[in-house]
Amino acid sequence: MLRLGVLVSGEGTNLQAIIDNISNGYIPDCEIVTVVSNNSKAGALNRAEARRIPHSHISKKQFETLVEFDDALLKHFQSYNVNLVVLAGYLSMVGEKVVNYYKNRIINIHPSLIPSFCGKGFYGIIPHQKAIEYGVKVTGATVQFIDYEYDTGPIIMQKAVKVMQGDTPEELQLRVMKQAEWIILPKAIKKISEDKLKINGRSVTILD
Repeated sequence: MLRLGVLVSGEGTNLQAIIDNISNGYIPDCEIVTVVSNNSKAGALNRAEARRIPHSHISKKQFETLVEFDDALLKHFQSYNVNLVVLAGYLSMVGEKVVNYYKNRIINIHPSLIPSFCGKGFYGIIPHQKAIEYGVKVTGATVQFIDYEYDTGPIIMQKAVKVMQGDTPEELQLRVMKQAEWIILPKAIKKISEDKLKINGRSVTILD
């Protein structure tokens, strides 16, 4: 059984996509055992509460040092026997202890085709604003394992989305969510739950 710990910061649409795909049987042998947000007012916490999923607010602001925050987050996940951590719209850096403990068991969804429009400061609406500013014709989303830097971990899968003439950043953001994020994040979790990912350094092979 895959026991998910989901990290969130906002409304939780990617969390909802995971919940829905577990409920409809698409993701086998999988359960969300805890949802954690660094934002006490995150809509994602309401989604978790509605499904009676244990949820907590754990923020760097509650601790004097990043090390203490890292320790608290790791202990929280360990207390729920989490074996896969999913960053589903989590707008914060995860500490080294969590990354080390969950090596190749912690994944993130990013709203662009990495290595485009990624790195420190590229979150939320910003990657979509930059895609429009640069005039690219295609953007999308990426699921990757995370490491110690922003958006540099091995890529698991990507999905492209067209940028339409006259798009606003908000319109593009919603299209990327619907056509990419809400599809490939559950798909990546499904492959992990079925033990169909092979990792070799920075190379990730998806098995049939």
